[in-house]
Amino acid sequence: MTQENRQALSEGFRDGIPIGLGYFVVSFTLGIVARQVGMTPFEGFLMSLLNNASAGEYAALAVMITDAPYMELAILTLIANARYVLMSAVLSQKFSPDTPFYHRIFVGFDVTDEIFGIAVARAGKLNPFYNYGAMLTALPGWSIGTALGIIAGNILPPSVVSALSVALYGMFLAIIIPPSRKDKVVGVAVIASFALSFISSIFFSEISEGTRTIFLTILIAGVAAIIRPIKD
Repeated sequence: MTQENRQALSEGFRDGIPIGLGYFVVSFTLGIVARQVGMTPFEGFLMSLLNNASAGEYAALAVMITDAPYMELAILTLIANARYVLMSAVLSQKFSPDTPFYHRIFVGFDVTDEIFGIAVARAGKLNPFYNYGAMLTALPGWSIGTALGIIAGNILPPSVVSALSVALYGMFLAIIIPPSRKDKVVGVAVIASFALSFISSIFFSEISEGTRTIFLTILIAGVAAIIRPIKD
């Protein structure tokens, strides 16, 4: 490993420490939900290790709780994680043209909101070892936190487990509030999603929660794209 790669790896690891700590706390509550599905600590660890996606994993667990079909699970997870395709496209332009393809594959394995944020903010061309350094803290924090959350869910009283599961909703609020304050269209879309989700749960209760989520996601995002298209 060259000196340049070692330095990039070290800087990525340093910048990824806060991300790893944050992931550990959030994934702990995800483990509480995974325990309700019936996952073992190892299964939860493996799930988060191979799929480091908070919203995508929670959406998948929500569908699994309702015993929905596999196709619904696949479609909902695809929609929930679709933003990572755009993030990966942006990161690919940050790489030097001669960056080997296997580096692009490995970096693409763990493109999350937070890792994308610190990577795209780097000046100049992006060294893939910087992402590897951030991944060294993000992946263990997320996967170990999920496993410990399942263990805690098996030990703690049901009332405490129920209280901890509420923390996951706090994570989603932290995700949607900042962009809603910056862009009114996003804010309206968020409010519309709350209202339409409530209405659909009353008038279309015979349709599974996962199917309603897929339909509303496409509908609201499509209308927002028509009203306020992004030109660039």
